[in-house]
Amino acid sequence: MRRFRRRALATAGALVLGLTLAVPATGQEHSLEVGKESQATKVSPTDLDVLGIWAHPDDDASFVTPCGVWHDRYDVDCGIVMLTRGEGGSNSVGDEAGPDLGLRRENEDRASHYRSGTVDIYNIDAVDFFYNTSSALTEVVWGSERIQRQVVHVIRQTQPEIIMGFGPAPAGHGNHQYAGRVVWEAAQMAADPQAFPEQLSGPNAVDPWQVKVITAGASTQGTGGTVAPDQCQVGFTPAANNPFTVVGTYSGYDSPYTWFEGNVQGMEAGSPMSWAQVGREGFLSHPTQARSKLTGTFAPQCLRYGISESVVPFQPNGSPDNARDDAILFGAVIADPGGMPLGSTYAIEVDDYFQAPGVPFDVTIRARSGKETIQPGDVTLKVPDGWSVSGNAKLGPINSGRESSVTLTVTPAAGATLDRYKIEAHFDNGKVTAYNDTRIELVAGVEGRFERWGNFSEYEEWAEQYTWIARRSPAHKQIGAGESVTIPVIVTNRTNDTADGEVSITAPAPFVLDAASKSFTGLAPGEETVVDFVLTHTDLVDLGGRVVEATIATSSGGVTATETLSLYAVPSTVIPQATTAPTVDGAADDSYGPALDIGRRWEGRECDPNGVDCGAGSTVRLAWSGDDLYAVAYVVDDKASAAATIERCFGHWLVDSVEVLLDPMGGSRDTSTTFKSGIMPFTDDPTNEGGNGVDGPCWSRDADNHQGFSSGPLADTIEQAPNSPGQEVAVDVTRNADGTYAGGGYTVEVKIPLANLPAAVVTDAAPTGDAATNVVDPDYLGLNVTPYDSDVLTFIGKTRTAWSPFGSQQSEPYRWGHAYLDGYQAPADRSTEPADPIIPDTALKGVESPQTIHQSATRGVTISGLPASRALQVQKVTFDEAGATIAVRAKEAGTIRAYAWSGMFGMVPVWVSSCEGDDLGFSTCVLPDDAAAAPWGDDMGGHLQGSVVADVGAGTSSVGLELDDDARAALAQDGSLVISWEAASGGVDAWHYPVVAG
Repeated sequence: MRRFRRRALATAGALVLGLTLAVPATGQEHSLEVGKESQATKVSPTDLDVLGIWAHPDDDASFVTPCGVWHDRYDVDCGIVMLTRGEGGSNSVGDEAGPDLGLRRENEDRASHYRSGTVDIYNIDAVDFFYNTSSALTEVVWGSERIQRQVVHVIRQTQPEIIMGFGPAPAGHGNHQYAGRVVWEAAQMAADPQAFPEQLSGPNAVDPWQVKVITAGASTQGTGGTVAPDQCQVGFTPAANNPFTVVGTYSGYDSPYTWFEGNVQGMEAGSPMSWAQVGREGFLSHPTQARSKLTGTFAPQCLRYGISESVVPFQPNGSPDNARDDAILFGAVIADPGGMPLGSTYAIEVDDYFQAPGVPFDVTIRARSGKETIQPGDVTLKVPDGWSVSGNAKLGPINSGRESSVTLTVTPAAGATLDRYKIEAHFDNGKVTAYNDTRIELVAGVEGRFERWGNFSEYEEWAEQYTWIARRSPAHKQIGAGESVTIPVIVTNRTNDTADGEVSITAPAPFVLDAASKSFTGLAPGEETVVDFVLTHTDLVDLGGRVVEATIATSSGGVTATETLSLYAVPSTVIPQATTAPTVDGAADDSYGPALDIGRRWEGRECDPNGVDCGAGSTVRLAWSGDDLYAVAYVVDDKASAAATIERCFGHWLVDSVEVLLDPMGGSRDTSTTFKSGIMPFTDDPTNEGGNGVDGPCWSRDADNHQGFSSGPLADTIEQAPNSPGQEVAVDVTRNADGTYAGGGYTVEVKIPLANLPAAVVTDAAPTGDAATNVVDPDYLGLNVTPYDSDVLTFIGKTRTAWSPFGSQQSEPYRWGHAYLDGYQAPADRSTEPADPIIPDTALKGVESPQTIHQSATRGVTISGLPASRALQVQKVTFDEAGATIAVRAKEAGTIRAYAWSGMFGMVPVWVSSCEGDDLGFSTCVLPDDAAAAPWGDDMGGHLQGSVVADVGAGTSSVGLELDDDARAALAQDGSLVISWEAASGGVDAWHYPVVAG
């Protein structure tokens, strides 16, 4: 993978010059000098109102429109914490990858938000590693303390009132899940003086900061409302299962931007564009991610947000003020209409999120005035029908000097349905009113739950510490055809009495249990016990690929609680030992096992027609010999995809390919302990650079224990290369001149040394479908084989099929099929513990981004939320005929990076536009020309005129930045010099110098 490229990049050894080498220029065409500098450590940090936290540069696309409306109408300043720059993603419009792609995607994000006034984007520099669905893995790779420290520092510097972002539910992209967690972690830690106390002292000290409102994770489900100004919530009714207050913002207001003459939409030139239009154009401004430019119109909408947690008053659902488009700002950014002055707090809390029917619990309301004293009033708790509230409801007086509080007791109805409920706290003293709400979840006093494992148990440990906003995790368990597995049920007693009872599990055929029910006795209050069942899948030939629901019922004291257990039924197979090792030649030998169906779709478009376009008829046969696994896959496909070059032998899902997925651990939490090989049957390699024949196959490992190129010359360039020594691939593929496959498909044969897997393969005897003869909870090799179908020449995937066809299965090994290697024994010295994953750090650092450096230098917040360093003084910047000389004095060793830039920093256009006057490139006047991505290249769209990196020691030194005549001319027109400092001790600083013609 290429490293970050820059124009005029010199080696560090040639950069540090003696001061005597700076020679004044004579007779030069462009005499340059610098104007007044701006330095990050001397600029007061930007103060924000709303901060969003996301993982990748397009995750925040829905933030564009509301921030445009709020900024334009209510003078609200939005900002964004972006944990990665998305450098691990695909690139549909260029060849940038790794740090180069991160730089381009950072600019796409800045362009997306530029017109909405959101110019503060704080990239935290976490690595965008492979796609996964594990927040736990993301936390390990990124380092939770590092991320927390940097994000907390950004929050303490910018002091936002409201934080938005993903919810923390344990589903979807693992990076997104963890970003959702960071919202809650960072908000809590920013207010805690014990968290990262080093940030609270020194010349750039910050104070603890209390975020007022969090929206991440709240539901907005409901019906009604009117798409009109201040009408979004008029008539809106939250869904019956939505216990949140919902606010809305209308997106159809006129923006300051107007339609250009000749626009293809046919809109009147000079007429205002709506924020809905501007926001949608920004939403789509990520061409590297295969988003297309908006060339039509976009209708106004109601943008809705649920309030997850608030320490300030706001307006309840259905109230007149709740319908206002600025309702989300109440109590936090603008004064609540109820009368509490801005700066007041009014919060509600319960002693525990989980409560039991009939068991009393305490609810406390705390308040503080932001200004004058508020006279005492009554607190009314609104609870579900049949519940009771007791206690002294008088609250106040409420003053600014100390917090006032009142605690009331709520008793749920003994027969209340087990569910999540809202509790509302209404304050009224005749002049001032205030409102807030929270949620509790009723669970059975004696409750049985399937024992969580992997990502699910890790999530619940996190939620117990931070928030149950996303509720509990689902109960999932995998079982292969014919296998027997343990179903452990954890029974917890939340009552005040010793409990007896029983647990039963019901499951449909062909699943059977060792007992219909099992009892427990003498379970003390506050204690738990485990009741184990054995579940057997009796159908040996079940193809799996479906979810079967079993019901766990726990009965005690006349009350029964139930839970649904989702059983992922996956296929099983026995891989035979080959009598002789197969010859890898693209054809199946007789010693291969039976054909397995790999043509069932798990993602993408339907095969049309199935069995011709893709799908039905695709098979794989398997065998093992010695210490090697062999597979031969025949893939039904009619049209050939694009052919990747050897340098682009990654992202196999964008072209026709076959992926072999192997999990030696059997049911790994994530793919970091697995082996995954993506094989492209042909390439664009006319000179046989890859060594596998002209236009021959190539293969790479992806999203596994040792990601990177596995074939060709680039296989030696990855970290700790090679990652799959001894792997062999042969193909039988013929592409016709019209782009179709001869014979209606192709064959891929592969030999994979089992030594390349991250741990030894250990498998028990094959399952029999009978618990009496089965090994319960057997060891197996997790296995899947997945063809990818594209059909187009633009590197865009279409359909994905597999042996075990579950959605997102490529990232969740527990949903792969189960393979048993008949007679295989791994070498005795091979560890059964997985090797540590090798995940390259391809993240671009903020000190390497001209746009990030400029933002820090001019708006005061430290680069990437890192500590501030005042260890470097830039003494002078001069220009001569060779370029620029930067004289510095350092108190410690560190690295200086300097970038010569022409034009504005806020954004570089991402689209081409022929519309006269459209300098930002969002408009379209000629199709298809104006729908193309704007050129980027090594010079960031023509803006980067030169750069230099220099390591310096303590003391005085100079750094030289070479500039050619073209660069000097560009700087003379509209130039800048930005400098970043990265101290050896970890601190950072930034400078911006305008360049002017002398």
